[in-house]
Amino acid sequence: MSEMSERLLRGTSKPCGVPALLVLEDGAVFRGSSCAADGEVFGEICFNTSLEGYLEVITDPSYAGQIITMTYPQIGNYGVNVQDAQSEKPALRGLVVRDLCTTPSNWRSTKSLPDYLREKNVVAIEGVDTRALVRHVRDHGAQRAVLSTLDTDEASLLAKVRASESIVGLNLAATVSCEKTYEFDDLPESQAFAVSSASERRHKVVAYDCGAKRSILENLLRAGCSVVAVPWDTPAEEVLAMDPDGVFLSNGPGDPEAVEGTYTQVEKLLGKVPVFGICLGHQMICKAAGAEIEKLKFGHRGGNHPVMNLLTGRVEITAQNHGFGLLFPSLGTLVPELSGGFKGHEEDLRFWARSRIAPVVQNEKFGRIRLTHVNLNDGTAEGIALLDIPAFSVQYHPEASPGPTDAHYLFTAFGRLMDGRDDYLDIDIAADRLAGWTFGDVTETIEVKPAMTEGGR
Repeated sequence: MSEMSERLLRGTSKPCGVPALLVLEDGAVFRGSSCAADGEVFGEICFNTSLEGYLEVITDPSYAGQIITMTYPQIGNYGVNVQDAQSEKPALRGLVVRDLCTTPSNWRSTKSLPDYLREKNVVAIEGVDTRALVRHVRDHGAQRAVLSTLDTDEASLLAKVRASESIVGLNLAATVSCEKTYEFDDLPESQAFAVSSASERRHKVVAYDCGAKRSILENLLRAGCSVVAVPWDTPAEEVLAMDPDGVFLSNGPGDPEAVEGTYTQVEKLLGKVPVFGICLGHQMICKAAGAEIEKLKFGHRGGNHPVMNLLTGRVEITAQNHGFGLLFPSLGTLVPELSGGFKGHEEDLRFWARSRIAPVVQNEKFGRIRLTHVNLNDGTAEGIALLDIPAFSVQYHPEASPGPTDAHYLFTAFGRLMDGRDDYLDIDIAADRLAGWTFGDVTETIEVKPAMTEGGR
């Protein structure tokens, strides 16, 4: 095969580099070229469907233990501005792309993505048919994988990956949490052209850092909160001694069952202070309430997942990044008078979206809990609200880094919850989604009446 033919086959016009190999535990093999640091890494293979925001994805601490495949074919086109990074250093194990751009063009760019990856010692492969890889993962599920630029023998790598450690049962949150308590008060200067400055501080929030993205903490600042971040296993007594107006539970990587040091503290906090959880934080509230968590076949990762808010009937296009999810029936038995008269649970939660009902269960620990958000792609649970104590959570990412801003209202809702309002989630997302952007002039949210609930909050 000629060099030109090989380049066309690889989907890139660049000369072929050092050979690299990606091998999955079921024996699937994908060949390509090294495009960053040399090395050999093991992790769970996953894919992200975002069309932009690759730096935010790569630096999201929630990807600890994983090898990320970007489904968009050209990655790195607009380069890197390190102020967009979500953490000091990437936590992912490796990166898989179709074509990595070496000559970016953007006025905010300070370096190319390949240079950034080499600086951070990230192993990456390009020239892979990422469409075929994603189809394989969709069909066969998430699994262990090895990415190597050092060993290109298929049999050798297959033996290694089958002997490697699974992320199931690992407490990866402990590996990306902060080491000590710190005050967060930092908004990127390079984003000032698009995002307004922070609102006046009205609430003091303590944030459990289980691998928190910077943009989530930035959104809390912009929503009028002063933020103190604490390590993942900080005792509830220490948090309450800080006298916060609310407690925030951050995103984070891996298996929520293994993060007992957080959810046992959350159990002590619920009912004593308003609580808001995102992603792993949502799962921590669910675990504190005694719920079961399932491992999804291939997870939800990207910026295009439709979620219905059952309280208002509005559909949000959301950013997501998780491989585990709540089994809603495990929270308790349905309360028929608050669930449209229905007495039995439905496996596919899209039933409630079609029925125009936000069902409520009776939980043994915390009383009534309402299902507030449902994923319209697969019918999984995406959000809950505790009706007898001030707490709510969502499985997806309202900070939109990267992704759409439809769910920005949840930061507004947290402020309203800390203000003691019962209708904190009843917000017009169309008005709130532009709040804080300099090209918008939206300073107040428009309240709407609940469309689908009866009784309770």
